[in-house]
Amino acid sequence: MAIGNLASRFLVAVIAVPIVLLIVLQHSVVPTWGLVLVASVLAMYEWFAMTLEDRTDRIASTIFGALACIAYFWMSRHTLEAVGATGPRWAALTDNDFAVLAFAVLAPLLYYLFRFGEIETVAKRAAFTIAGIVYAGLCFTVLAKIDVYFGGYMVIFVLVVAWIGDTGAYFAGRFLGDKKLYPAVSPKKTWAGAWGGLAGSIAGGLIMRALFPKEIALSWADVVLIAGPGAILGQMGDLAESLMKRSTGVKDSGGLLGGHGGLLDRVDAVLFLGPYLLLYVQVRAFIG
Repeated sequence: MAIGNLASRFLVAVIAVPIVLLIVLQHSVVPTWGLVLVASVLAMYEWFAMTLEDRTDRIASTIFGALACIAYFWMSRHTLEAVGATGPRWAALTDNDFAVLAFAVLAPLLYYLFRFGEIETVAKRAAFTIAGIVYAGLCFTVLAKIDVYFGGYMVIFVLVVAWIGDTGAYFAGRFLGDKKLYPAVSPKKTWAGAWGGLAGSIAGGLIMRALFPKEIALSWADVVLIAGPGAILGQMGDLAESLMKRSTGVKDSGGLLGGHGGLLDRVDAVLFLGPYLLLYVQVRAFIG
């Protein structure tokens, strides 16, 4: 990587990190949700830009995705309670399953029913639309749900585990070895990078636990059990996005973040790690 590219990545981090911290650590879930919604819309549009040729299809798919994300977050008892919206009147909005399915699945199918264009391509376009809404939209919105359930520090925990893991993978791969991890999908990734990413993610989780023990509210064992498998899932998320890019013939999902590529390139690990953390904590609470 050229020095200019490294400088670009550093500059983006210097600008983005304070903004994310300022928003996420507010004593309200609404700013986090707003940030996540904007980011998920951008990530979904990048996905649709890779997979859908028609600009109108991209815009319509992004709108359906935004509505699905809004329904997934707001039509929830926990979210409404977090913002003080309680009582029988609000209870009618807490069954969000149908609303999410309506916007994520039914609306795209109805759209393509009446605007099918080249009929031979409809199945592929509809599949890309639904997949993009679930992958880049709903999986991203899980971050805002984590804020509702566990607070802003747990959102930062997810980001730190993912991004320090990515940093560890980059430097370990660059300086410690060149045995390829999965060259058919991502020629530059190495086994050394994979181990460096795993070590970086666990280290990031342990650092967060040491600095903010009350806010994180996880045992040391929980941190390792989240960060370890989460790091592996995050790297698989990175590889999965690389596979999608390779299959569509693009190098980066976009150019929004300069040397970082597109937004989807930066959050691909988070899209896998966030749902895993939410599932882990819920299962952990269930089994005691």
